Amino acid sequence: MKTVETIAELQAEVKAARDAGKRIGFVPTMGNLHEGHMILVDQASEECDFVVASIFINPLQFNDIDDLGRYPRTLAADQEHLRDRDCDLLFFPSVDEMYPHGQDAQTTVSVPVVSEGLCGSSRPGHFDGVATVVSKLFHMVQPDAAFFGEKDFQQLAVIRKMVSDLNLPFDVVGVPTCREENGLAMSSRNNYLSEQEKDNAGHIYRLLNEISDSILGGSSQFKTLCDAAKKELATLGFKPDYIEVREANSLRPAKAGDNELVVLAAAILGKARLIDNLRINLS
Repeated sequence: MKTVETIAELQAEVKAARDAGKRIGFVPTMGNLHEGHMILVDQASEECDFVVASIFINPLQFNDIDDLGRYPRTLAADQEHLRDRDCDLLFFPSVDEMYPHGQDAQTTVSVPVVSEGLCGSSRPGHFDGVATVVSKLFHMVQPDAAFFGEKDFQQLAVIRKMVSDLNLPFDVVGVPTCREENGLAMSSRNNYLSEQEKDNAGHIYRLLNEISDSILGGSSQFKTLCDAAKKELATLGFKPDYIEVREANSLRPAKAGDNELVVLAAAILGKARLIDNLRINLS
């Protein structure tokens, strides 16, 4: 695996692979890689001939400067993980390389509707930052397919809508969430948790499954189910942000008669803000 730090180097390597007839797969990340990221790389390797990963801790998507400052930076370990999974190229740009005219002067991308509510309410400007940096990376790499985890369900919806609305000519592939034994969705932010908190954090997934079971059993009292789950999280030491049932494709609030649903949750435990979701198919 080769690591490059400039856009020019990145595009030269990708052009050589494309000229050789290779299908380009892309996995954008912020580093501190775990098995969930590696599953994305594996999927890209299965579907493509040349896999590009990026590591860039994007300041535009952080509305808390302290959160940005403490985000884990583990380049050497990340490179080793990517080599072990047969990644071909790592793009590791600086902030100046990505935003040469400064962040305040950067053209931004805003994706309406699907970015509203949920994490969009809790983290103002977050999805504009995500859409902007991912759009820039897409234009730099020009992949044939890009791979994202379904754990970040709203983020995936934002990216899919952006790609569709801007007529970008490639596939966005969602990859199922990778979980710990207790159901906790794998995330770089899990590093903020103590071992006891990690054990406790599995309750989020348990409650999502209980809501799903109730809905599959015929309940359409979505708000009642979610409110009860939030109360239980609070008794378990969490600070719940939201638990909501949405229509899975549009992310609008779910209503009786919808067949494709997703229940989404966010809660703070200790120093970590945890998010998760579970799809529900009633058809």
